[in-house]
Amino acid sequence: MDMFFRTLLIYGMILIGMRLMGKREVGELTPIDLVVSLMIAELGVLIIEDKSIGLVKGLIPIFTLVGVEILVSYLSLKNDTIRKLVNGTPSVLIKNGKIMTEEMRHNRYTTHDLLTQLREKDIFNISDVEFAVLETSGELTVVPKSQKRNLTPENLGLETGYEGLPIVLIEDGGINYTALEEVDLDKKWLTTELKKRMIDDISEVLILAIETDGNLYLSTK
Repeated sequence: MDMFFRTLLIYGMILIGMRLMGKREVGELTPIDLVVSLMIAELGVLIIEDKSIGLVKGLIPIFTLVGVEILVSYLSLKNDTIRKLVNGTPSVLIKNGKIMTEEMRHNRYTTHDLLTQLREKDIFNISDVEFAVLETSGELTVVPKSQKRNLTPENLGLETGYEGLPIVLIEDGGINYTALEEVDLDKKWLTTELKKRMIDDISEVLILAIETDGNLYLSTK
């Protein structure tokens, strides 16, 4: 039981710590993010398994790391030198269609790595690439040559209307009253629309969203 409650407590504390460090921790692991995440994970396991370590003493190093990460992130926002020192800088691997071998060697980045990440971007011919930039997170950003880019309405001189985000009015059988107020609608209107679609019980609805053109997207359970 002691290990059970220690596990729950450490789980909650680490979750709070990761949330305090921001969403960037999940979406983009820079070198310092990776180091902090690994150290916090190791500390968590150690505190759970070793009962001789008090919970308070065990949590101090975890939140010290969280504090250091928040401080470094703040300083990185304010100082370009610190940001480059901590996170590094992007590297141009392909420039004007030519592979930059020195940059590849500097980053210990092989042609196999390059081809793999290009395929992940649906690009199978290196000759189709104008620029390729290796970001500090390890992600490859690719700019295809103009002749190889997807055709857009702008290329054809076509005017397009505004496209915003759909607003979810019902999710998993629950009404989102805030969203209803946002679009100046009410539960009565919602009930009427559902009855038009032969639905009498809102709990049967998995999701109901109103799109920017006024159309309703409905999916039942």
